[in-house]
Amino acid sequence: MTGADLAEPAPRFYRERADIPVDLETPTGIVTDRLNRPLHDLRLSVTDRCNFRCVYCMPKEIFGRDFAFMEHDELLSFEELTRLARVAVAHGVEKIRLTGGEPLLRKGLEDLIALLAELRTPDGREVDIALTTNGSALAVKAQALKDAGLKRVTVSLDSLDDITFRTMNDVKFPVAKVLHGIDVAEAVGLGPVKVNMVVQRGKNDQDIVAMARHFKDTPYILRFIEFMDVGTSNGWEMGAVVPSKDVIARIHAELPLEEIAPNYSGETSRRWRYQDGGGEIGVISSVTQNFCQTCSRARVSTDGKLFTCLFATEGHDLRALMRGGCSDAELSTVMAHLWRERTDRYSQLRSAKTSELRASGAKKIEMSYIGG
Repeated sequence: MTGADLAEPAPRFYRERADIPVDLETPTGIVTDRLNRPLHDLRLSVTDRCNFRCVYCMPKEIFGRDFAFMEHDELLSFEELTRLARVAVAHGVEKIRLTGGEPLLRKGLEDLIALLAELRTPDGREVDIALTTNGSALAVKAQALKDAGLKRVTVSLDSLDDITFRTMNDVKFPVAKVLHGIDVAEAVGLGPVKVNMVVQRGKNDQDIVAMARHFKDTPYILRFIEFMDVGTSNGWEMGAVVPSKDVIARIHAELPLEEIAPNYSGETSRRWRYQDGGGEIGVISSVTQNFCQTCSRARVSTDGKLFTCLFATEGHDLRALMRGGCSDAELSTVMAHLWRERTDRYSQLRSAKTSELRASGAKKIEMSYIGG
């Protein structure tokens, strides 16, 4: 493994404002990285705060009462977020997902959605705008989000058992309120609602089949996510991972399944449907069956750093460029350059890179900062 296989530091022109390339480029609607992967998806983290303390994301012993979250002026404004999104869409992005933290904690989020809803691809199509949420405020906000232009929502739900769910979110939030939010979101037209369950051995894997039974024969799409080594605070170890093949085997033994084709190239979830026509489920297997070869996602953190991999150790400061007075053409050129230089494939190299990161003392970015 060479240094080129690691998430690379920002190139010199990017760290030194005077070195932005003189030869600015016009976006062509598509830009590819060194492994020929297009930029297709953009995930915007709108807040680093969350009202849950899920043990695999923001454990309370680290993100406690004394944890210093970002000040408001450190966050990208809605106008700055929209500017970045506009540039990304010109380079081929067709899907924008709002994340956090918990994005519904960002005051006035509907205003940002309305701005993003005005964006159009180079050939004039609307951009697909989605949101990932813990569902705690979804029942209250769903209609306003839909009216502003949001297309779809994905809701995190790790168990139907109230005791297990309260233990995992670690703030004693009841599962019934999340289920109600899911129903409201579907009713106002934010479907098909996807429900994500992060599976951890010994914590909630006993609820896999119960979740499948509950969401079978409903409009909802349940997805099982392997417990990932994002960040450094969640105590990840391979023994806590329930491989997706085991998840499918458990469900198939009671509710027969058959695999179906992906919706599009680069889809992270492998799709399965019930043989009796009772809907579909998905599995996201970034640990045991990585999808680096088709990854088309860029992520922008709450304070405006661009990350080209979920498992990165550092990002590229676009906020500094924007607040330093760069033009749209300069910003566009920088974004295209960063994507073209991208070689990230952490999940393909997980064993070697995990050892290398530990040896170097480098820390991966926390999911609550970069978004999922």
